[in-house]
Amino acid sequence: MILHSHDHSHDPKGHDLTHHEVEHLLEHWIEHNESHSVSFKERAAQVARVSELAAQDINRAAELMDECTEMLKKALKDL
Repeated sequence: MILHSHDHSHDPKGHDLTHHEVEHLLEHWIEHNESHSVSFKERAAQVARVSELAAQDINRAAELMDECTEMLKKALKDL
């Protein structure tokens, strides 16, 4: 089941990214990751009723997503 799509048709291929484009891309990725992290945490609670071990794995994935998001926020700050 597909919950959402990743439309990359707007990817600027063939030219250098502008500061504004990089900023927009990073903001998009940050928002996207934060959304996934929330979803992982919500679903982990549901998955725990089926498998506590799998729920732990999903919660760890959320933690790793949060770490990635922090690096993207750092990249945005470093622009």
